[in-house]
Amino acid sequence: MIIQLTSIPLTQLFYVLIHSFIHSSCPESAFFLLCASAAMSRFRALAGVLRGGCAGGSRWLRGGPARRGCSSGAVPSAVASSSSYVEEMYFAWLQNPKNVHESWDAFFRNFHASSPSGEAGEGRPSTLLQDRVLSLSLDMTQKVVEDHLAVHTLIRAYQIRGHHIAQLDPLGILEADLDSFVPSDLITTIDKLGEVSRNILMLLTVYKLILSDLNRSFQLPPTTFIGGGNITLPLKEIIRRLETSYCGHIGVEFMFINNVDQCQWIRQKFETPGIMQFTNAEKRTLLARLIRSTRFEDFLARKWSSEKRFGLEGCEVLIPALKTIIDKSSAAGIDSVIMGMPHRGRLNVLANVIRKDLDQIFCQFDPKLEAADEGSGDVKYHLGMYHERINRETDKDITLSLMANPSHLEAVDPVVQGKAKAEQFYRGDSQGKKVMSILMHGDAAFAGQGVVYETFHLSELPSYTTHGTIHVVVNNQIGFTTDPRVARSSPYPTDVARVVNAPIFHVNADDPEAVMYVCRVAAEWRTAFNKDVVIDLVCYRRFGHNEMDEPMFTQPLMYKQIRRQEHVLKKYSDKLIAEGVVTLQEFEEEVAKYDKICEKAYTSSKDEKILHIRHWLDSPWPDFFTAEGEPKSMSCVPSGLEEEVLQHIGHTASSVPLEDFKIHPGVSRILRGRAELVKNRQLDWALAEYMALGSLLKDGIHVRLSGQDVERGTFSHRHHVLHDQEVDKRICVPMNHLWTNQAPYTVCNSSLSEYGVLGFELGFAMANPNALILWEAQFGDFHNTAQCIIDQFISSGQAKWFRNNGIVLLLPHGMEGMGPEHSSARPERFLQMSNDDPDHFPDFSGDFEVHQLYDCNWIVVNCSTPANYCHVLRRQILLPFRKPLIIFTPKSLLRHPEARSSFDDLAEGTNFKRLISDEGPANHSPSQVKRVIFCTGKVYYELAKERKQQKLESDIAIIRLEQISPFPFDLVRGEMEKYDNAELVWCQEEHKNMGYYDYVRPRFLTVVANEKPIWYVGRDPAAAPATGNKSTHLNELRRFMDTAFNLSTFQGKDL
Repeated sequence: MIIQLTSIPLTQLFYVLIHSFIHSSCPESAFFLLCASAAMSRFRALAGVLRGGCAGGSRWLRGGPARRGCSSGAVPSAVASSSSYVEEMYFAWLQNPKNVHESWDAFFRNFHASSPSGEAGEGRPSTLLQDRVLSLSLDMTQKVVEDHLAVHTLIRAYQIRGHHIAQLDPLGILEADLDSFVPSDLITTIDKLGEVSRNILMLLTVYKLILSDLNRSFQLPPTTFIGGGNITLPLKEIIRRLETSYCGHIGVEFMFINNVDQCQWIRQKFETPGIMQFTNAEKRTLLARLIRSTRFEDFLARKWSSEKRFGLEGCEVLIPALKTIIDKSSAAGIDSVIMGMPHRGRLNVLANVIRKDLDQIFCQFDPKLEAADEGSGDVKYHLGMYHERINRETDKDITLSLMANPSHLEAVDPVVQGKAKAEQFYRGDSQGKKVMSILMHGDAAFAGQGVVYETFHLSELPSYTTHGTIHVVVNNQIGFTTDPRVARSSPYPTDVARVVNAPIFHVNADDPEAVMYVCRVAAEWRTAFNKDVVIDLVCYRRFGHNEMDEPMFTQPLMYKQIRRQEHVLKKYSDKLIAEGVVTLQEFEEEVAKYDKICEKAYTSSKDEKILHIRHWLDSPWPDFFTAEGEPKSMSCVPSGLEEEVLQHIGHTASSVPLEDFKIHPGVSRILRGRAELVKNRQLDWALAEYMALGSLLKDGIHVRLSGQDVERGTFSHRHHVLHDQEVDKRICVPMNHLWTNQAPYTVCNSSLSEYGVLGFELGFAMANPNALILWEAQFGDFHNTAQCIIDQFISSGQAKWFRNNGIVLLLPHGMEGMGPEHSSARPERFLQMSNDDPDHFPDFSGDFEVHQLYDCNWIVVNCSTPANYCHVLRRQILLPFRKPLIIFTPKSLLRHPEARSSFDDLAEGTNFKRLISDEGPANHSPSQVKRVIFCTGKVYYELAKERKQQKLESDIAIIRLEQISPFPFDLVRGEMEKYDNAELVWCQEEHKNMGYYDYVRPRFLTVVANEKPIWYVGRDPAAAPATGNKSTHLNELRRFMDTAFNLSTFQGKDL
C-alpha cells in the first residue's frame, strides 16, 4: 500500500487524504493515517528537493508559467537549485506581490521589514534569505495541507450540522431542534459591511486559521457543489455559500445516510448556486394555491365560527406543498396516490387537493342534515375520499385517495402503506413507478407514537415496501397543550426517520418558495431512489387544538407572538407584487374569484337533506357491488370441493415440486405424514388450510398470509416455504406450483410488529375484494398490541366509513398450561364489540345465514374440525360481501389424533357448519338426554373424552358452537327443541369473566324466552387469563370436568 501511495502524484495524494477525511466516520482510521503518513513523507521529500533544487517551483506562483526556468546544469532538469527557486519567487514578488502565493508575500514582506538597510535592495537574495526559506519550507507545506483540511472540515461541518442554525421557526421564538446552542464550528453571518464579527473570529480560532485567510482561495473538495463552475473559492465566499445552502429557511439532515451517491445527489440539489429558482408562472400558481388554502379556512371561520373544524391556519402552505409533490410525481409517471393524515387540515385537503365538491363539505356543518341508513358515520374531519381527475399541471389522469382516519393520529400510517402496496401488487408495479403513498403527520404524534417507528421499519422489507413514501410533518411546535420541550427526547420530531436513512428536509413554512423547492426535491428523491423522505414544515397553529380551545392558558408567550404574526398569504402576495410578478388588482381578483366559488357552493349545500356515508368512501369496489354499493346477490354457494381438486392439492402439499431440492429430514417426515393422510382421504389442520388456500388460487383469488413466523408456522405445522438445506436463500413455495394459471400466493414472515403489520394487512385487503388476506398472530394474545387497529378500523370501519373489508385474523388460542401470556386470544373482547342484539330474536325468513352475516360487523368463529376451518376460509370469499373474520385457531389440536376430518366433509355441496350437533347415542334418543353441554373449540375433545370414560354418551349431549358471532339463533333453537327435557350448560375452558360466557348467556336465554337457565361450567373468575403452574392448570381442568358430568350439580339450585 505504501508503494502504491508513493506512486500517486502529490496533488492526487492530497485529495485522497482529504476525501478519506471527509467520508470517514472516524478520521483516525487506518486508511486516513496511512494517507496522511504518505502525504507528509512526500512533503518531506519535496522539502529535501527544495534544499537541493526547485521541483516545479512555478506551482507556487499565483498564475501563469514561471518567469525563469530552472537550471539545467548538473542537476536534473526537473529539479532546480534552491537559489534558483528562491530567486524565482523573490523576483516574481518584486515585480508584483500578487504573482506569488500569500504565504510567500507575507514572508518577503517580513523579511524586508527585518533586514538591515541595503541588504534587501540587493539584486539577488542574500544567503540569510535562502536559509530562512529552506528552514521554513516544510512548515509552510504542512500549513497549506492543514489549512485545506480545515476548510474541508468546515464544509463538512455545515453539511452535517448546518440545520441546527437554520432559520426554521417562523415565529422566531423557539429553536426547531429544541437546542439554542450554536455549534462553535459554524457561524451564522458575515457582516455586510465587511466588518469581522465575533462569530467569525471564533470560527477561525476553531479551525486554526487567521483573519487574512478569509480572502484566501482554497481548493474545493469533490464532496461539495458550492463552487458551481469554480474549483476554488475565497474562504469568505465559501462560508457565504454554505450559509445560503444550509442555514437559511431550509435545514437539511442527510449526512447520516451511508450511501455516497445519495449524499452527493442531495448536496447537488441544495448547494449548487442559484438552483432554487422559480419562473413567474410557477410563482403565480403557488400564489393561487395559497389563496385557495387560506380563503377556504377563512370562509369556514366566517360561516361556522363556533364549529370545530381543525383548520390549517398557520400552515396554509401545506396545500400547495401537497399539490407540488403530486405534480412532480405525476410528471414522473405516478397515476395513483394514496394519502393518510390526521384531522388538522383534512377538510382543506379534501377541498383543494382531492377536489371533493365544496357543497358536500359545507353540508357537513348542517346540524339538521339527516343520516342515511348506512351506519353510524363519523365526524367530518375524519372522513376520507376517492377521486379520479386530470392533473392540470401535467394533463395526466391521476387517482387520489385520502384514507379515513380516527382520532388516533398515526394509526392510519400502516393502513395507507398496505393499500399502496396492494395497488402496486395488482398492477404489477414492482418498482413503485405508478402508485405511491403520502403520509402527513403532526410533530407530537410523529415523535411520540410507536406505530410510526413500526411503519418505517416495514419500508425496506420485500413483502411490505411501497418503494418510497413522502412524509410531510405539519410541525406546529406544540402538541395539543404540551410544549415540545417536555414531549420528546430527540432534538427534532422527525428523528425517527433516521433509522431507515431517510433524508429530512426542515423548512420554514412561512417561506412558500422554500417549501415548494423542498417538495420538488422530495418528489425527485423518491423517483430517483425509491426510498422514504421526510419534509418537516416548521409552522405554528394560529388557534388552539381546535377553534374552541384557548391556547393562552398554557402557551401565553407563543400565542402573543402568533397574534402578531402576519399571514403567509399577505407576506407572499406583497413579495410578488413588489417583484412585479402580479399586480395588486390581479391578486384581489383571484381572491374574489375563489370567495365566489365558496359562496356558490354554500348556497348549493343548503339543498342537501340527507348525508350519505358512501359519498365519502375511500376504497370503492365498483365491479364487486352494484352502482348503489349493494351486494349483487344475497346468497352463498356451497364451499365444498371436487375430489380431484382435493387429491391434487393434497399431493402437492406433500411433495417438493422442484428437482434437486434438499429439505430438512424433519420436514420430509411431515410431508410423508401428509401423503399418508391424503392416501386415507383425511385432513389435519395444516392440510385443510392447504385445501382452502389452494382451491382459491385455482379460482384466481390472490391469497396473502402475513405475520410473525407464518411461513413455517409458530407450531411448526405449516411449512409453506421450504428451504434448501445446502443452497443459501434457495426456497420453494409449493402453493405456487399447484396450477398452470393460478393466482399468486404470497406468504411472508413479518417484522416483530403487530400494530404496524395488522394495519398494513388491513390496508392491503381494502384494495381488492377478490383476494383473501390473512394475518396470523404468533400467539393469540399478541393481538392486543394491535388493539387500536382492531377497535378503530376492523370492528367499526364499515359503520363509520361504509368500508367493507374481508381481512382474516388467525389467533392461536387454548388453555394448554403454557401460562398467562400464551393461552387466551381474548375472545371476550371481540364478542363484546359484536353488534348483534342479545335480546332480539330474529326472523328466520330467506337465507338467514347470509342476511345475518350481512348485518353483522364481523364474524367470530372457533372451529373444532379441520374441514370446518377449510369451509370458513372458502366462505369468506364466496360471500357476496366482505366482513372481517376472526378465527380462534388451535394449538394442540394441530396434531390431535381425534382432530381429523374426512375428504367427505369437504365434498361438493358441503358447507361451513355454524353449529355441530351431537352425532352419538344422545342424538338418537334426545328425549332421554338429561343435560346438553354447549361449548366451542378445543374443550370439546376434553369433554368428549371424559364423557366416554364415564359412559354418559346417552345421558349428555355435547354441541359445538363453531360460529359464535353472529349467534346462530336458528340452529341453537333447533337443538333446544330437540332436547327440550334436558338442562342447559355452557362449558368453557376460559375463566368465567373471560371467554364466551357473557356473550352467549343472554342469547341462550333469548332463545328459550328466559324460561330455562343456562348453567356455567368452567374456571372461576380471575385477573390473569391462565395460571403459570402446570399442576394448578390440570387441577382446574379436573374440577370443571367433574362439574360438567355430575348430573346432580345444579339440582335444587337457583340461577
